Amino acid sequence: MSDTAYLLYLFASVLFILALKGLSSPETARRGNVYGIIGMAIGILTTLFMPSISNYGMIILGILIGGTIGAVVARRIQMTAMPQLVAAFHSLVGLAAVLVAFAALWAPESYGIGNSGSIHLGRLIEMSLGAVIGGITFSGSIIAFAKLQGLISGKPLRFDGQNTLNAAIATAIILFLIIFCASESKFFFVIMTLLAIGMGLLLIVPIGGADMPVVVSMLNSYSGWAASGIGFTLGNPLLIITGALVGSSGAILSYVMCKAMNRSIFNVIFGGFGTAPTTTAQETANDRPVKSGSAEDAAFLLQNSSSVIIVPGYGMAVAQAQHAVREMAQELEKEGIKVRYAIHPVAGRMPGHMNVLLAEANVPYDSVVELEEINNEFSTTDVAFVIGANDVTNPAAKNNPQSPIYGMPVLHVASAKTVIFIKRSMAAGYAGIENELFYQDNTMMLFGDAKKVTEDVVKALKH
Repeated sequence: MSDTAYLLYLFASVLFILALKGLSSPETARRGNVYGIIGMAIGILTTLFMPSISNYGMIILGILIGGTIGAVVARRIQMTAMPQLVAAFHSLVGLAAVLVAFAALWAPESYGIGNSGSIHLGRLIEMSLGAVIGGITFSGSIIAFAKLQGLISGKPLRFDGQNTLNAAIATAIILFLIIFCASESKFFFVIMTLLAIGMGLLLIVPIGGADMPVVVSMLNSYSGWAASGIGFTLGNPLLIITGALVGSSGAILSYVMCKAMNRSIFNVIFGGFGTAPTTTAQETANDRPVKSGSAEDAAFLLQNSSSVIIVPGYGMAVAQAQHAVREMAQELEKEGIKVRYAIHPVAGRMPGHMNVLLAEANVPYDSVVELEEINNEFSTTDVAFVIGANDVTNPAAKNNPQSPIYGMPVLHVASAKTVIFIKRSMAAGYAGIENELFYQDNTMMLFGDAKKVTEDVVKALKH
């Protein structure tokens, strides 16, 4: 590799770092995306113009096929399906790592890593780690996609001896990895990879739907480490750096989200290892009184308030109600009412889900406030307007030690003077437990589609 190529890779790496820094804030996210696009373009062009590249036909064909599929998916995908799309993309990254590792083992001469039967030990370890992590990422991401898409149940699927089986498979993978590195046996490499794929399934299956945001973030980290491992095999410094950036940032984000959900990062990594099965639903309380109202009632309460905090959740995403919510906020702001948006770190199905939706509706960034900054202000707020956020507003997380979400930091919606809660029905949230907020004296339920109900509230505000 020439000095020019190294310098261009270094420049692209700096742009990737700037991209991550930009994505840390909504105000700079667009600029961060531009940095990332430029860095990727430089990396691709630098690689294509290397002297070792000769078969441009296959490369162009791959770009055309992948680019076409990506463009079609990007134009058709709904924002509500973005989490499962991200999970599906992670599976492709994992599969790519596995396929590159197999190609390097079967044709090492093409990759400049030696001859078949005499590959350097370091390369064998690198391709083994790439294949194992890639296999876990591939199958685990498929399960995450299936859960998010509703193809399989979002409930934790556990069985007796699951932890023991996971430990046995992990031990077998390590054993076969050692044997492969000592013998360069393709048979043991295949068995090791298949075990890794099986382990990916077993790691994600016992994780419930409520923890899917953390799972998506962790799989993102896995995909980065898989890419970095394959970068060593290919001798590509840009792939190593990029994979390490994705892997480390994904791991940090997963840790932050685990703290926000009162979950152990080790339980997520090891598929709920060491946790006892929890009940997925509390005792039903359908006979408890619930106050429900109309859009006109909600408009009256909102118009006679001085401050409103809007709490968006996955229900808003499903109904695509973010534009109606923004219009409602504008009507209130015309009357001099202070409006802010409270964001829980794990609201929705993926990190930053609510921020993306609100940005799509042109909500000002300075109106969007994170949990730690706004929680103390609910007690002095006239109206908390909750639209589809269930588990992240449940007071049971603070008040009920028997609740499966006890200890999870939640938005203190219950302390607002009045709570308006839009929901289709009294059904439990994604965690499978009832929300005690529904039954409080200061809560008024608005039943129906979130977009339709919010639009009705807007009409009532205007008239």
